[in-house]
Amino acid sequence: MTSPGTAGEAEGPPPPLDKQALRRHFRILRAAALAAAEPRILAAAGRDLPHLLPTGQHLGLYWPLPGEPDLRPLAPAHQHLALPTVAGEPPQLLYRPWRPGAPLAPDRYGIPAPLTLEPELPPNALALLLVPALAFDPHSGIRLGYGGGWYDRLRSDPAWAAVPALVVLPSACLSGNLPREPWDVPFRGWLDEHGVHSTDARAADDQEAGEAVASPL
Repeated sequence: MTSPGTAGEAEGPPPPLDKQALRRHFRILRAAALAAAEPRILAAAGRDLPHLLPTGQHLGLYWPLPGEPDLRPLAPAHQHLALPTVAGEPPQLLYRPWRPGAPLAPDRYGIPAPLTLEPELPPNALALLLVPALAFDPHSGIRLGYGGGWYDRLRSDPAWAAVPALVVLPSACLSGNLPREPWDVPFRGWLDEHGVHSTDARAADDQEAGEAVASPL
């Protein structure tokens, strides 16, 4: 993994109070960049991901929504795959095994997902999660998604937080000024057309933890 730098990083507008404005801004930016970036993201994934995947564990893909990089062409190269779905009561994000050609059914948001007959996978069955985003801060590890909070709730569980996870997006959608909410769980890296990169998030979190210990509050 490479460390964050300024190359390809979009400063963008100052973060407004209305996060929906940020989402509109980066949705347009991502759409404009995707056609050129997607083939290169796939090539970078094929080059850089195999050494991150221990034998016998699953690669957590996602079923792409319009505007998201489509990583499904990676499937033939990997024996163990999984897709996320929102299911259950109360609803939660979970992963189930998936094989290309296996039947799928829409989840509660209409996104194709493995059938409920497939078992729910525990965190230790996943080697790596690939997570789409509208934007990503390569310094803090903060991801801008669609506002549902599903990945943050999943990764608030320490067992899921321990599963390596990469945000996937064109480098045009990197921004060093994304707002951070109290419930945000930083990511440790991202995948773009230039390859796999690591963030400064661990150093920032360690600093925060040290300050917390030293504080009398």
